[in-house]
Amino acid sequence: MVNLSLIYDKFAKKYEDNRNIFNMDNIINDLNNYINISQGKLLDLGCGAGEPFSSYFIKKKWDVIGVDYSSEMLKIANKYLPQLKTIYSDMTLVKFNINQFDLVIAIYSIFHIEKEKHTQLLKNIYFWLKKGGIALFTYACKEYTQHSEFSGYKEFMGEQLFYSHYDETTIKNILDNIGFKVLSFKYYTIADETFLWIIIQK
Repeated sequence: MVNLSLIYDKFAKKYEDNRNIFNMDNIINDLNNYINISQGKLLDLGCGAGEPFSSYFIKKKWDVIGVDYSSEMLKIANKYLPQLKTIYSDMTLVKFNINQFDLVIAIYSIFHIEKEKHTQLLKNIYFWLKKGGIALFTYACKEYTQHSEFSGYKEFMGEQLFYSHYDETTIKNILDNIGFKVLSFKYYTIADETFLWIIIQK
């Protein structure tokens, strides 16, 4: 597999110059419909430069931890969001105690991991969430890869990136078997890219 951390290190400058190109206001509004606390603790898996979700919740005085394995992206996050606590790590290897977070998000990140690892990562998220906690993640789909299930490479910003996903039925069954309640399962097209945006609850 291509080393994504090196690719995203190379992307870092482009991301810094285009930090606000992806408008996710509708998704943030959807997410807010399910959050019933004014302040809490957020884990952002694959946080990148921290926009827009970490930034949004930091402004709301949440305690936010960001995990990413691109050191250059974390430098940008630390530059613009000094309140963000960052961890340089692969999200499949990072460890937290049980019942730590009110909200866990993984924006444009899980689908860059082999689909065979998705179940364990989602089990970890369930373990880390407090009872009643919410998670939001972006999932690749046929509308993006042209395949119901996919593991392979697609071009993004001049680089070949690895993408991997199950079909809708399989990912729903995985979430159900773990114990999640699916609150929202919607397709959004942002910057001409269509993905599934899934909100779940422990």
